[in-house]
Amino acid sequence: MDLRITIIASTAALMLTGCAATSTSIAKRNLDVQTKMSDTIFIDPVRRSSRLIYIEVRNTSDKQDLEIENAVRSKIADHGYRVTTDPGEARFMLQANVLQAGKSSKTAADEAYEGGFGSVLAGGAAGAAAGWGLGQAGGNDGLLIAGGALLGAGISSVADAFVQDVTYSIITDIQVSERAAADEYVSQDEQLEVPRGESGRINQYSSGTSEWKRYRSRVVSTANQVNLDWPDAAPQLVEGLSRSIAGIF
Repeated sequence: MDLRITIIASTAALMLTGCAATSTSIAKRNLDVQTKMSDTIFIDPVRRSSRLIYIEVRNTSDKQDLEIENAVRSKIADHGYRVTTDPGEARFMLQANVLQAGKSSKTAADEAYEGGFGSVLAGGAAGAAAGWGLGQAGGNDGLLIAGGALLGAGISSVADAFVQDVTYSIITDIQVSERAAADEYVSQDEQLEVPRGESGRINQYSSGTSEWKRYRSRVVSTANQVNLDWPDAAPQLVEGLSRSIAGIF
């Protein structure tokens, strides 16, 4: 009787684990790349002769090999804009900073998107915790059921090692500036809240006039597939990010 219980428990673990791994591998077999912008940016239409833009893309993530700026420049140029290295002569300015690039989770990416420009990123992807309950079984039955549970856990670990649901993301804050017309007056007020360890925060305020109308947003690009590797995900993420930014112009 005890042996039968062990066999049943082990067989059930095998079946459930196999089904879960197979379901994941089928559902996530195709690469799914998505790019979302937290806030819509509209700029005024201008004559083709005035489509002069200064572009600056910084990367403060740990993936320094990403070729984002060239991709953005190329796509904006395809929209009829000329790129200049002199911000003083530009009609538009695009400034971007890559905050995060690499492995993530859908939850972390969604939180970054919902937080919008300037919001703090989550510390990392949340892991999943699993527990095994032994119930009220006693004597050898309890030991055998526990053994079956441990066997099932081992099988699950092996299956998970071969079938992983992987998500990578690139999170970028962008600022688009449009030079105001000669007869336009632009008032600018900014408030910055800077964390200061555990002792509190520093609030900074500034106000004044500017010759630029500024718009800010956050772009979140994600790639999801079973057993996805970064070298396969990165080009698709850069493509989605650059296409989204260029779409503003």
